[in-house]
Amino acid sequence: MSDKNREGSRAARDRLVQQREREKARERRRRTLIVASAVVGVLGLAAVVGLIAANAGKGGKDSEAGPAVAPSGATGKDSLALQVGADGAPSTLTIWEDFRCPVCAQFENAFRKTIHELQNSGQIKVEYHLATIIDGNLGGSGSLRAANAAACAQDVGEFADYHDVLFANQPAESDDAFGKNSKLIELAGKVEGLDTPGFRSCVESGTHDTWVKKSDTAFRDGGFQGTPTALLNGESIFPAKDGQQISEANLKKWVAEANKGKKPAKVTPTPSAS
Repeated sequence: MSDKNREGSRAARDRLVQQREREKARERRRRTLIVASAVVGVLGLAAVVGLIAANAGKGGKDSEAGPAVAPSGATGKDSLALQVGADGAPSTLTIWEDFRCPVCAQFENAFRKTIHELQNSGQIKVEYHLATIIDGNLGGSGSLRAANAAACAQDVGEFADYHDVLFANQPAESDDAFGKNSKLIELAGKVEGLDTPGFRSCVESGTHDTWVKKSDTAFRDGGFQGTPTALLNGESIFPAKDGQQISEANLKKWVAEANKGKKPAKVTPTPSAS
């Protein structure tokens, strides 16, 4: 074989190897779409946080604050966390979310099953914190109204299921459908026993509006880049931890590492809404 032919064969093999690597890369990207979207979301939402700061303190009906009424069972500093999972769980997953945030919905829809599994096996408890950054960025009140409704669900012990229903039925980011209390009450019908006169009154009157605003202020003051923010025992894990992108397998691995030598809490698993 001539040098020219050998070079041609080598080039063909190199092209084949490169093509295979490209196909593998495409498959990895397909399997981790949520992570790819999250990276874009985090970068984009850095600008949103700036807009929040710029809009802070502007007048209007929403800036008229009464006393902050924390929902029943709220925990943590200033009672701003809504806990799901057993108190004795050895690890805590802290999640900051906005019900209008599309990346939050991607995160929840991708990791909901895994998070429930870890909760129901007593390995973690989750502390949810609510923010309203999309309202500040795009206008409207859907982030605030949905967060208030979720707090109303917390009052009757149905936060976890209603939280999942809201993210599973999230409208497009530019559609402020959650700004309508009627829509939030309609979705409450998907959670058994939630759509009651007491819940409706809480939603319609905005019982927890000021509490939600206080939570959003804590988010802005916390120096977070955007939503969702996910911390495992205080360490950021979204969209990556120690150079490893988040995935269902990695989340389980990170929790197992954090819980090494510790006993899981005793819990009675309960089904969650889909």
